[in-house]
Amino acid sequence: MKVDDLDRAIIGVLVADARATFAEIGAQVGLSAPAVKRRVDRLVQSGAITGFSATVEPAALGWTTEAYVELFCRGKTSPAEIGLAVGRHPEVISACTVTGEADALLHVRASDVRHVEQVIERIAAEPFVVRTKSSIVLSRLIR
Repeated sequence: MKVDDLDRAIIGVLVADARATFAEIGAQVGLSAPAVKRRVDRLVQSGAITGFSATVEPAALGWTTEAYVELFCRGKTSPAEIGLAVGRHPEVISACTVTGEADALLHVRASDVRHVEQVIERIAAEPFVVRTKSSIVLSRLIR
């Protein structure tokens, strides 16, 4: 998957506005709309672009409370196993393996603290989870 400077420019426009038309993108990067379409199609086919999505304001869904949850796992639990398990919870908006004592760090969005607690209880019930440690976000300083 080879990406050149024009591809990077196109990707930059799409990241800023995934609904931009090929003509709008072309005007910004100096290509015709058909040339942009060919490049976008190639970027999708090669896997450089993995999809297009809408960014939703969590408050619109009523999910105004967020927390970070550290997972401490039993034995040699694989990242794939952790990802599969936590991916079943729509409140988990991101998950990653981390250095340090914890095995994984989850970012959770929920309607209130009780909802966060319910999510943590469901995740803690996974057979590989030894314990969790959570922190509730008070205010977001940088988006």
